[in-house]
Amino acid sequence: MPPSSQPCHGVWQIPDYVPVRNMTEPVVTLEGHSKRVGILTWHPTARNVLLSAGGDNLVILWNVGTGEMLLRLDEVHTDLIYNACWNRNGSLLVTTCKDKHVRVIDPRKQQVVAEKSKPHQGARPVRAIFMADGKIFTTGFSRMSERQLALWDLKSFEEPIALQEMDTSNGVLLPFYDPDSSIVYLCGKGDSSIRYFEITDEPPYVHYLSTYSSKEPQRGMGFMPKRGLDVSKCEIARFFKLHERKCEPIAMTVPRKSDLFQDDLYPDTPGPEPALEADEWLSGKDAEPVLISLRDGYVPAKNRELKVVRKNVLDSRPPRSGETEPSSFPGLWARAPGPPGASRASPGALPAARGPWRDTAVACDGLRGVGCRMGP
Repeated sequence: MPPSSQPCHGVWQIPDYVPVRNMTEPVVTLEGHSKRVGILTWHPTARNVLLSAGGDNLVILWNVGTGEMLLRLDEVHTDLIYNACWNRNGSLLVTTCKDKHVRVIDPRKQQVVAEKSKPHQGARPVRAIFMADGKIFTTGFSRMSERQLALWDLKSFEEPIALQEMDTSNGVLLPFYDPDSSIVYLCGKGDSSIRYFEITDEPPYVHYLSTYSSKEPQRGMGFMPKRGLDVSKCEIARFFKLHERKCEPIAMTVPRKSDLFQDDLYPDTPGPEPALEADEWLSGKDAEPVLISLRDGYVPAKNRELKVVRKNVLDSRPPRSGETEPSSFPGLWARAPGPPGASRASPGALPAARGPWRDTAVACDGLRGVGCRMGP
């Protein structure tokens, strides 16, 4: 769970048990933004890859498992980033910006592969998300401040394949997408209703289904992953509605008389296990999400604690004058042989260092350094 209130943001692990004391230290702290971070989203298929975007107009990709910055997109956006969303396999990224552009980005090549200026003519913020088939769904405002939704095909990004006007409310529409049922839920900030639409491959492409209404307006909205739903009650979506002093769960269910598992409502859905490691994805490899069945309900695996492994700074330290790297001990630097009579290091030991390294002690396991204590 990465909080996003400061340029320096931390990743926190919520345990399966009830902790006996307050959690005050994050698992890892990520430093790279110069202004407040407002967007955080996990990669859909690669392990521990996290995207962050802030008020400094930067998009940064992190390897949370090592605490490293993988990629930095600093020349793509010219203004404040409104939202960012991965496609299904995490090969592309769609963003909306205050400069009224929707950009489809290949983050590994650090280039924009498709771009649309003013997808909605209004001046209010635009949101964009990827569909499972690669289409893009956007919400925005018209010139007359009417709220709109649109569906776009990247093969012909000039005009939308579907465009609908909804109402004249001022609240920005926040889209939530369920790829298993092809349903988009629209939650307007400050609204007291949730509208949902089905996305199909045939005209008119976007079909209105129904509206959930309540008495109190929502200040924010969260969306439960599919594996957290109650399949015995035919629950297809669950929202967490933020009020002033509470968080209210809202369940969307399909009425069925049978108590049996409904295969049409619950196809295999993406599970928590990654399909790729961070290094594999960064090298250019793509993979579809690893799917799981919800027939017997989702049971989380044990020992899923995040372990951060930081690289040893000694592994990448360049040799100093008069030093060579021992071939049998990569990462440990030894002094080159001195004049006749000078003492030499025995195998498996590091010669005594001078200067700023004088208080360095390294324990060896026969292959490389396994621990060190740095002095001044």
